[in-house]
Amino acid sequence: MPRKKAASTLTMNLLTPDGTEPDLQATWPLPFAGVDEAGRGCLAGPVVAGACILPQGLVIEGLTDSKKLTEKKREALYPVIRQQALAWGVGVVWPAEIDRINILQATFLAMHRAVQALKVPPVFLAIDGNQKIPAELAGAMAQTTVVKGDLKIPAISAASILAKTFRDRLMNSLHHRYPQYGFAQHKGYGTQEHIAAIAASGPCRMHRLTFAKVRPEKASEVMTEQASLW
Repeated sequence: MPRKKAASTLTMNLLTPDGTEPDLQATWPLPFAGVDEAGRGCLAGPVVAGACILPQGLVIEGLTDSKKLTEKKREALYPVIRQQALAWGVGVVWPAEIDRINILQATFLAMHRAVQALKVPPVFLAIDGNQKIPAELAGAMAQTTVVKGDLKIPAISAASILAKTFRDRLMNSLHHRYPQYGFAQHKGYGTQEHIAAIAASGPCRMHRLTFAKVRPEKASEVMTEQASLW
């Protein structure tokens, strides 16, 4: 039997980056917000989340996973998304709070703050990945998760670009305050150059001290590791 069409009030005409219409959006209540994060795996700087509600039927050319776009392209899309979205928000959790509650909980908190910043309250959240925001933060808000959602759902793609661009700009600013670490080049990720800079100068306030490549090794741990080599 042919599949029944979804009610017209819930039909989404947004297109995915590959030009196909995503059926999974057709049953989502409106308005829904796409949610994604940036900087979860970094050694320094905040974790940042973006949330975005796009108008029904809007197509913004070039939307996709922010990591697949050049910085120039993200910067070009950033103002377009903010101008054409029904609502957008950004949530930030800084390193001290990340160290206190752990990176997973900090990521959820950043997402919650991004959703709270939306000027149009959503009734549904579409979150990139496979983990929902815990009920103690999201309350009774209906949610779904979409693996690789930043490649499939335009609102999540937009949220990804908002989060990535906002965070990159923060890291560029922090580079001027802490030039010895090269934040403008690696944006806080654990490159060889960044790890070498931490070893040479020690961590700064922007580093996540609970992360293994940042946390200073205790003398006993070094001795144990050295002993294991013999």
